[in-house]
Amino acid sequence: MPELPLPCDIIFPMKLTVLIPVYNEVDTLREILARVKATKLADEILLVDDGSTDGTREILAELDGSDGVRVILHEFNQGKGAAVRTGIRHASGDVLLIQDADLEYDPRDYPRLLQPIEEGLADVVYGSRFLGAPRRVAMFWHMVANKLLTLMTNILYDTILTDMETGYKVFRREVLAGMKLRANRFDFEPEFTAKILKRGVRIFEVPIAFNPRDYSEGKKIGLRDAFEAVWALLKYRFVD
Repeated sequence: MPELPLPCDIIFPMKLTVLIPVYNEVDTLREILARVKATKLADEILLVDDGSTDGTREILAELDGSDGVRVILHEFNQGKGAAVRTGIRHASGDVLLIQDADLEYDPRDYPRLLQPIEEGLADVVYGSRFLGAPRRVAMFWHMVANKLLTLMTNILYDTILTDMETGYKVFRREVLAGMKLRANRFDFEPEFTAKILKRGVRIFEVPIAFNPRDYSEGKKIGLRDAFEAVWALLKYRFVD
């Protein structure tokens, strides 16, 4: 991946929790944690393991309690949405940033993700993979599905997002007040998006680098998740 500038002496004035849902990431867990720590922006790093069976839990046992790291374990696999919801309940930060554990998203983008919140321009920031930042050229049909789901979001909710399905979502804790999140799987992305759009929350998008892995490398989202996203977008347009 092309080199991105590292943050230098950046101070974020609010307490930041980086929330990392984890499921069978034994090969990437140490590296993503090192990259998050290298930003020097996270006050709390919350790792929620969703029933890993590949040795990830042994690594988490070593990491728990070190350098602001907290680990929460699910007894069995429930899905990314369930892990994120667990993390939200336990997070202590004023601002929460969701970070996947698979190295597709680069923590060196944190400064640009946090800037609109720091400047009082937004309450939620999405990192868009489609605004011109560096990205690996791969997975055409996956991109098409993402763009179609984003188009559907824009039509149903009268907005102009470029990347509804992005894994980089950053938000002030208060936007969750009174919001009931129910998603257990990857339908967290459309559910969260639908509910903040219906509430009129201020959203910014910023460009982020993206290095997608393919299914042979362990990518977990699939066709079933696309159908669940469509259903979530339709359902939450009319109910809460």
